[in-house]
Amino acid sequence: MPRVKPNRFTRWLGRSVLRLGGWHVSGPIPDIPKAVVIAAPHSSNWDGIWGFAAKLALGLEVRVLGKHQLFWWPLGPLLRRLGGIPINRAQPRGMIEQAVDMIRRADRMWFVIAPEGTRKPVEKWKTGFLKIARAAEVPVMAAYFHYPERTIGIGHLFHLGDDLDADMARVREWYRPWIGRNRGTI
Repeated sequence: MPRVKPNRFTRWLGRSVLRLGGWHVSGPIPDIPKAVVIAAPHSSNWDGIWGFAAKLALGLEVRVLGKHQLFWWPLGPLLRRLGGIPINRAQPRGMIEQAVDMIRRADRMWFVIAPEGTRKPVEKWKTGFLKIARAAEVPVMAAYFHYPERTIGIGHLFHLGDDLDADMARVREWYRPWIGRNRGTI
């Protein structure tokens, strides 16, 4: 799996933030070099704080899409250092192709994206994560935020088939039990 160079301070910092917030990480972390990781339900800016803390605590090297408005100074340089990639959602053209190219060029890469595309409740998830995974020929790894138990879970690996709608239905069904901060289940 993609790991950062060992750094005791950042591991301690990530663990401390999680512990202070009462959070823990659950589930086996698969040892795979490349994946599109989806994190849901995404219903609060706190998801980013807990997610980055988990990344630091586990020593994982991941690339995370975030709205470009978050990348202002002094937060922008920190987010980029943590693996953040600014995305202008008003101009999404070419994002899928760029992500696929980034994954293909890397020896090891976990590319993280929120399938809802926003923190607001949505009826329909965006299909970009499926398109990226399919084009890059990598599995989709499910990660979740479950606020009632303060759990960040690493879950199931989805190997995609030829039917986009069936793949989306399987993923959505798997996420049904998890509850976000500002809304119920998916």
